[in-house]
Amino acid sequence: MDTQPRGLTEQQWKWFASVKANLERETGKTLDAWVEIVRRECQETRPRARADWLKATYGVGQNRAAAIFSVAFPSEMGWDDADGLRAALWTDPASTAILEAVETAVADFQDLVMGQRKGFTAWSRKAQFAALKPVKGGAAMLGLAVAPDDAPGPLEPRNEGWSERLKTKLPLASPAEVDDAVKALLKAAWERS
Repeated sequence: MDTQPRGLTEQQWKWFASVKANLERETGKTLDAWVEIVRRECQETRPRARADWLKATYGVGQNRAAAIFSVAFPSEMGWDDADGLRAALWTDPASTAILEAVETAVADFQDLVMGQRKGFTAWSRKAQFAALKPVKGGAAMLGLAVAPDDAPGPLEPRNEGWSERLKTKLPLASPAEVDDAVKALLKAAWERS
């Protein structure tokens, strides 16, 4: 029986449920059939390598692969283990301090949903408006759902593998950089979500 993982908005939860529900119609195989295939045939052990194998072998994309692997290998850390994902991702104290500064900056936003993913921490209201991932050397990269022209500051075009909604990114080297200007950008992105 599926339970709703923490850190997903209602819209995100419905979308992931639809991926599972439409798997047979879109691929010609049921979820159970895909689970049997990957358990029997896939020799890969790392999540990314498994997804790459499934795409190369059967043409199954990332989202469908995630739905299949969540059933095929349920004991592996997934979206429903937010604490484990966070601990595994945020290991550098300097990067973690930046994360905590961003968490403080968005703490009073209404209808805030914080979602922990394997490679980043995300914030949503109805849709994702920001994400943060650690960067080597104790820094972090903040992705925002604002266009470069919509907000002042040193925003760069996004080229990260996050949500398509995140249009820009901003490198952060310390928690002190999560200042009033960054808080205004977060607020602007939240208002659009």
